[in-house]
Amino acid sequence: MAIFVAGAFLVGCQSAPKQSGRYTQHQDSAPKYVAKTPETLDAVPKYEAYRMFNSRPYKVLGKHYTPMHNGKGYEEVGFASWYGQKFHGHLTSNGETYNMFAMSAAHKTLPLPSYVRVTNLENNKQAIVRVNDRGPFHENRIIDLSYAAAVKLGYHSKGTAKVKLEVIHFDEQNNVTVGNGPTVSYDEYLGIAVEPSTQVASASPSNNAQEEAAPEKGDGLLKDAIYIQVAALSNAAKAKSISNVLSALYQIPAHLPVDNNIYKLQLGPIHDEAVVAEVLQQLKQNGYPNAYAITQTL
Repeated sequence: MAIFVAGAFLVGCQSAPKQSGRYTQHQDSAPKYVAKTPETLDAVPKYEAYRMFNSRPYKVLGKHYTPMHNGKGYEEVGFASWYGQKFHGHLTSNGETYNMFAMSAAHKTLPLPSYVRVTNLENNKQAIVRVNDRGPFHENRIIDLSYAAAVKLGYHSKGTAKVKLEVIHFDEQNNVTVGNGPTVSYDEYLGIAVEPSTQVASASPSNNAQEEAAPEKGDGLLKDAIYIQVAALSNAAKAKSISNVLSALYQIPAHLPVDNNIYKLQLGPIHDEAVVAEVLQQLKQNGYPNAYAITQTL
């Protein structure tokens, strides 16, 4: 992530040009070519320290804005817009590169970065985005979503939609607050059931007949393969959602064997121990400290 402030702010399909090269396209638009993006996956919320240089008051188009120092408990209802080709590849307000195919967003005053659950109130579709930019500077809009997020929410063809915003706030202890709801532990947020501490790394994946919540034809465990047990979850929908995200992120198949109504989220098969070590390290650094490797021999 870059550590400098971009001088440009985003305005959906309007703009306040501050950064040279960013506005070479006169009008914003959808991408000219749409790459295949698997299921338009949500951003994965986690604790990230706020970037304090983004908390300074600022002025755009004659109006003053004072960013919040903490997004915990924040909810808002209003209209969302989206931004695309015109800003793709240019810097956001916190120095990152805008990718219209990523699940990101711009907000005038939320701390950067923030994670927000966005609900399209016109069709009840939801998306989780990472706010890393400022905007939209339009009286009737409360958030500017990436093209990918607008597609997931089903309003990319018409420009705006009425939405509800709920910040997903993580503290340093991984306690989670969604909107103005109660603060819960990370395990409660995910619906994870705590497993017995007596588990050892040599344990084998469950061979329960209900191998996966939504098994696909030909999907099975291979001989002498290594799997990573990420977590055990009691919430089937949450387990499936997380498995989709992690499978796409690491490009490794995900499995959800069921044991006593507990869904064991496993990644594999992996035949390279170096890959196993690398993925385990990343998982443990990103909210899955109890992940471990298991060997399946048939």
